[in-house]
Amino acid sequence: MFVPADFLDIGSREAVDVALHRLARLGTIRRLARGIYDFPKEHPVLGTLSPSAEIVAQALAGRDRTRLQPAGAYAANALGLSEQVPAKAVFLTDGPTRTVKIGPMTIQLRRTTPRNMAAAGRLSGLLIQALRELGREHVTPERREHLKRTLPADERRGLLQDLRLAPAWMHPIFRELAEEEA
Repeated sequence: MFVPADFLDIGSREAVDVALHRLARLGTIRRLARGIYDFPKEHPVLGTLSPSAEIVAQALAGRDRTRLQPAGAYAANALGLSEQVPAKAVFLTDGPTRTVKIGPMTIQLRRTTPRNMAAAGRLSGLLIQALRELGREHVTPERREHLKRTLPADERRGLLQDLRLAPAWMHPIFRELAEEEA
């Protein structure tokens, strides 16, 4: 996955745009959305594969120099707390709000507060968003056990550092996960 800005050390923006346009027309690369390209991957049975929502979102963040934090059902699914596969991937960002559609996949970037972005890119940020999506009443002992089994112990210990960023009802969950031995 790449964007035109990745090649500005080679030539002017206009030259890079023309070269990428030609490569896309030849089929060497694929234009996924405005200013986002990749090398298409082929599967022998499924044909051309779409890139993951996470990779596309990271490319958008890199292009716009913003931070991302998976949110909602996408965050819960990423941690294995929900079997629901969201139709659109939602990411919180400190950049502009936008929606990008790539084939059947929709990626939504939602501008949010600095507090919500404080733990972006860390396990605690992902966990806060996933638990917020589930709600206090749906964080069952089974889901807590699942997190203890699947999250690496060294990363769980780091949850206490971001405790102040989590809502008060999540504090006991964070402490339980951080203090439990693997």
